[in-house]
Amino acid sequence: MGRMWVWAILGMLSAFPAWSVEVHDVRLWRAPDHTRIVFDLTGPADHKLIVLENPGRIVLDLENATIKASVADLKLDGTPVQLVRTGVRDGEDLRVVLELSADVKPRSFFLKANEQAGDRLVLDLYDKAPRAQAQPQPTKSVQHTNKRDIIIAIDAGHGGEDPGAIGPNRHREKDVVLAIAKELNALLKADKGFQPSMIRTGDYYISLRGRRDLARERQADLFVSIHADAFKRREAHGASVYALSTQGATSTAASYLAQRENASDLVGGVTLSDKDDVLAGVLADLSMTSTLDNSLKLGERVLRKVDTVAKLHKTRVEQAGFAVLKSPDIPSILVETGFISNPSESKLLSTSAYQKKMARAIHAGIREWFLAHPPSGTLIAWQKQQIGQQYIIARGDTLSGIAERFNVPLSDLKIRNGISGEKILVGQKLLIPTT
Repeated sequence: MGRMWVWAILGMLSAFPAWSVEVHDVRLWRAPDHTRIVFDLTGPADHKLIVLENPGRIVLDLENATIKASVADLKLDGTPVQLVRTGVRDGEDLRVVLELSADVKPRSFFLKANEQAGDRLVLDLYDKAPRAQAQPQPTKSVQHTNKRDIIIAIDAGHGGEDPGAIGPNRHREKDVVLAIAKELNALLKADKGFQPSMIRTGDYYISLRGRRDLARERQADLFVSIHADAFKRREAHGASVYALSTQGATSTAASYLAQRENASDLVGGVTLSDKDDVLAGVLADLSMTSTLDNSLKLGERVLRKVDTVAKLHKTRVEQAGFAVLKSPDIPSILVETGFISNPSESKLLSTSAYQKKMARAIHAGIREWFLAHPPSGTLIAWQKQQIGQQYIIARGDTLSGIAERFNVPLSDLKIRNGISGEKILVGQKLLIPTT
């Protein structure tokens, strides 16, 4: 009798279709080189990607799936997608069709649910034709002296589908840090001899390794990543500055934070494994190079300035294994501007006044360090060298002869003394640039 009931129940279950997966939200972001569309799912789903031509279309088929989200409200301006439409295929599958206005290289993948996000299907459409960069590549020259600028790569953490930490009033880390990064960018732009370069200029996601690579491509002298902290306890508060640790974290909080920040690649759909053997080899010796030492010392200058506008979580620069800081050749720091998980600090972080104060503090620390320790070949280094000895012109002296005597370029001697021609006077005082 018992067996008959079992077989009866199994027969009834087989008469019903398998549980379908629901697409409950669709989100889209535009990055400088690609468009990302994310389908939020109630569970795992198999899918197939089809590319069609004449006219260009991308087709996504999701097995045994339905959609409750609206695709009509997606903002398609500035993307290669003209229209998104959905339909039913084979009675129980979902078909999504994207009509295109330009050629793209599509990539689709499924992401399992984790602590920060649910199951997702991600579709990336990479541009085939080169697009004009939202921000020009920084140049390393200053016109009147031919000395290069000091390039600061400014990284606003998270972005796009990765909001970062979310405060009690739904303030999102990605929005707060982008506002601070833009303020810092404006301050550095106004400084002669400095060239800021924004890693993320809008609301889109870049992988942690991608951020480092952009800084290297732009030949940055410093990489500064800006974040807003979060912790399980709401009472945790204070700003912090971090540098890379190639071994263990300097505190439990530093370890927790690094794990949380490194996990952002799971949200963005990028593997955390870094298989760059050359980088791994350099990192093994990083503690013996000047890169990490400069990161710590520069971070200390920034921390002291931040201390004037915010409470500090720790009074020294901490270290942890942040993936975004693993540039072996670029001094790199991560600034946590406060705890967005703390109600009071979350409220502060969301205000323009506090964002400007924090940007000014970070700017002051960076500027102070580089004015004291400018990289060779930069305008700031050249200006620092100009405080040289004084020489009084005697009868028979020539500018070229004085330059040769003191082993300095004639052009530097002229620039230092504001001389455009060759005329000099007996008794005239010249400042000799330091070689």
